[in-house]
Amino acid sequence: MNKRIKFDIYSAESIVNFAKNLKNQTLRQACDEDIEKHGYKGKGNYGQVLEKFYFGYEPNSNSEPDFPEAGIELKTSPLKTLKNGSIKSKERLVLNIINYLEVHKEDFDNSSFWNKNAHLLLVFYLHNKEQDFLDYIIKLVDQWQYPADDLKIIKNDWEKIKYKIESGEAHEISEGDTFYLGACTKGATAAKSLREQPFSKIKAKQRAYSLKQGYVNHIIANIAKEETAVYGKIIKQPEILDTFESIEDVVISKFKRFYGKSFEQIENELGLDLSKKPKHYFANLTNAILGIELGKKIEEFEKANIQVKTIRLKENNLPDQNISFPAFKYEELIKSDWEESEFKNILESKFFFVFYQFRGKKLILNKVKFWNMSYSDIHEAKKVWDAVVKRLERGEIVKKITPKGIRKTFFPSSKDNRISHVRPHANNAADTYKLPVADKLTGLTEYTKYSFWLNATYVKDEIYLK
Repeated sequence: MNKRIKFDIYSAESIVNFAKNLKNQTLRQACDEDIEKHGYKGKGNYGQVLEKFYFGYEPNSNSEPDFPEAGIELKTSPLKTLKNGSIKSKERLVLNIINYLEVHKEDFDNSSFWNKNAHLLLVFYLHNKEQDFLDYIIKLVDQWQYPADDLKIIKNDWEKIKYKIESGEAHEISEGDTFYLGACTKGATAAKSLREQPFSKIKAKQRAYSLKQGYVNHIIANIAKEETAVYGKIIKQPEILDTFESIEDVVISKFKRFYGKSFEQIENELGLDLSKKPKHYFANLTNAILGIELGKKIEEFEKANIQVKTIRLKENNLPDQNISFPAFKYEELIKSDWEESEFKNILESKFFFVFYQFRGKKLILNKVKFWNMSYSDIHEAKKVWDAVVKRLERGEIVKKITPKGIRKTFFPSSKDNRISHVRPHANNAADTYKLPVADKLTGLTEYTKYSFWLNATYVKDEIYLK
């Protein structure tokens, strides 16, 4: 250990206090040694330089915490600045690698995850692609231990990951399986990161435990002591999870008593008179059913990156429209790799569907469902992403223009893929994003905003009816 390092290796408080001296500094400023020739490359280089040149120990991949005598693990994570000036997490927080061959032998309390990550020391820095990482400003530094209500959910998440491994389904693990604790892919390429699993001959992608981006934002807000009044909690006392098997069961139980009732009846029973503006009505009704003040975000859903979708079904069970996702930027799409793509990230999310169904002219609450896409369906939806990337790279966007001036594109339609398609998602044709390659037919260098959509037939057959 460096002679200049002055903290007590047996004291978490001493280590945390020493780390807090980093706040508002850069690595270049905080480390009084010549770190220009650090020699570290790749995604983890920031943390490695911090470990060696500030805390004075050699980076390693040991199964024990970075400061074993104090039982505390060091983690670094980037921040991004939003348009409103606030800072949020840039990505999930990746923890230790999941050893498929060992997890089935563990209990949570003696697991590799808990042994390493029960007590975290977090260093958040402001990412700036225009700067050398040595000049990133460190904005927040503090320790983190999981509150009791979060820990119950994290334990349940860990058990779900373990169950899939025990079932010989490590290759089908998805981040959408869990709430706060994810299992993200980890490795340079899919082929190189394949690993043996104990109860199947199928090799599985290497994965690591991770805290989901929404949960990391929750940690950031706590460390920064930001106002949390915008959030409402479903689980107001952790003990409620002793009665129910999971948070999913708690949520579903709150909706079940309203099954078969119209939204007017639900409003009456809850003593509400909601504004009927379509943009907020169903979100407000969902909050009311969950016992959360109107206008507040659902804390547990925000932490888990859960996508809430209200679906209106026709009497034949078909949704009255396809499900849209945010418009993609053409230039960013072709620069991204599938594993890191926003579309894959969305498809691996956990969804909460609230199904209302028309009975005549009345809308009745039919059911609610937590859902995440299967491994095989994600692989099939990837074909749509691949097709879009290929067309953008070749400048093959417009196939023809009709006599009425309507542009027909080469992008996949709902007839081309069972799961997903691409279609406009813009205010009008002039609402555009820049193209990476000019369109061959029209010469356009910008094009109307498009997004990925889930097919209504897929929602009916694979989500609602299953």
